[in-house]
Amino acid sequence: YGILPAEEAYRAIHQPRDMEQAAQAKKRLIFEEFFVFSAGLSLMRAARAEKKCEPYTNFNMKPFYGSLPFTLTGAQSRAVAEILSDFRTGRPMNRLVQGDVGSGKTMVAAAAAYCAAGNGAQTALMAPTEILAEQHYASLSKLFTPLGIAVDLLTGSMTLKQKREVRERLASGQTQVVVGTHALLTDATHFLNLGLVIADEQHRFGVAQRSKLSEKGEDPHLLVMSATPIPRTLALLMYGDLDVSVLDELPPGREPVGTFLVGESYRARINAFIRKQVAEGHQCFVVCPAVEENQELGVKAASAWAETLQKTVFPDLRIALLHGQMKGAEKEAAMAAFARGQADVMVATTVIEVGVDVPNATLMVIEDADRFGLSQLHQLRGRVGRGKAKSYCILTSHNRNPETLQRLKALCKTNDGFRIAEEDLKLRGPGDFFGSRQSGLPAFRVGDLSCDLTTLKQAQTASAQWIDAYGTEDTPETRALRARIGELFARAEGTMN
Repeated sequence: YGILPAEEAYRAIHQPRDMEQAAQAKKRLIFEEFFVFSAGLSLMRAARAEKKCEPYTNFNMKPFYGSLPFTLTGAQSRAVAEILSDFRTGRPMNRLVQGDVGSGKTMVAAAAAYCAAGNGAQTALMAPTEILAEQHYASLSKLFTPLGIAVDLLTGSMTLKQKREVRERLASGQTQVVVGTHALLTDATHFLNLGLVIADEQHRFGVAQRSKLSEKGEDPHLLVMSATPIPRTLALLMYGDLDVSVLDELPPGREPVGTFLVGESYRARINAFIRKQVAEGHQCFVVCPAVEENQELGVKAASAWAETLQKTVFPDLRIALLHGQMKGAEKEAAMAAFARGQADVMVATTVIEVGVDVPNATLMVIEDADRFGLSQLHQLRGRVGRGKAKSYCILTSHNRNPETLQRLKALCKTNDGFRIAEEDLKLRGPGDFFGSRQSGLPAFRVGDLSCDLTTLKQAQTASAQWIDAYGTEDTPETRALRARIGELFARAEGTMN
């Protein structure tokens, strides 16, 4: 691979002969870091292949499909077939289903849960917020109750008596599917036969939480659902230890959201359009990049903008406020009230990006849109267009930088999350792709995935060859590599699988 020997590289980093040697030394360090990362993923896959579980034998899905008021899309059918194939192997499934907003991931998860129930296994679906858990519970109850499958809900805000009753039903096996939040992880929750764990909205759940839920069963199957389309190159990196199913088509009847980029001169028209949507019985979101006023940033802040809208622009409309600094229970209550139609306009920060289903919301206004990443804007836009009515997304920006405008115009041209993700990756690089907090990538000290993809590919090939040759041996070299792997992945705790 034309890589400097380790000793020479470490010397050259501190005292290089010339720029060429310094670059070679840096390449060696990057290669080493990527080698450790790739080897770690390979070892995780190998460890998974060693695990055993009872293969499923009942694959009669006819009652399930017959109960649906629609036909699955081709992509949904393929994903379900891949899951059922995993169930046959006698090894625990570890699969990521990633699809665009509205591509029907919940139905794929429901098919998996139905099959698990048919084989005597319980399913736990873990959602990141109570309101999302309640929405999943409502849709799964409606689907499964007529099919004789008992569904329960377990969240932190339930009374002690309610929680105790649900836990008793789980421990006795009376409940076949449970939807919940972190309450599912407590020591008090026991299952009779947990066979399938479904984690919704991948980036909000760390490894520790998913593995804690998995420990409640004998190596249960794991299905992770992510609504953030991820470019193929990044998916292989982030989820190298998972098999990936992609939902790349939308169910028929889903109209694309009309997206427009405008400047401040359009403010009166935006306000008139909000009024028009509300007059037609719909609801609107207005998203701001900040919570509080900040003179330096010069952007709209949610709390102040909500006050302005209520007092001077729409005194006759019901304006609600939602932001990340509110307490969990307050956020849940505000979102639930909006979902019930108790407010006309919801002014919010990006906290609404995690899937809340408000089919009646038809307009999304994103203030200072240049402050957000493309993938994040696409996620926010996905909060509208969930009902039958035509929906719209208006992006506002004062920024006249040609590169910024090109980025925002890319969003106006397409509703395809995978294309947007590729564009975002090109423009911002993987480090910023999700924002550091949610990236799921180990904190590389020298490597940069956006610039060093060639070195990464070389490191992946080399590590695969090394694992094949020496992976099972117990030598000082293999022990040292395993220690390095542990250290690298520990730095990404809470985000890697």
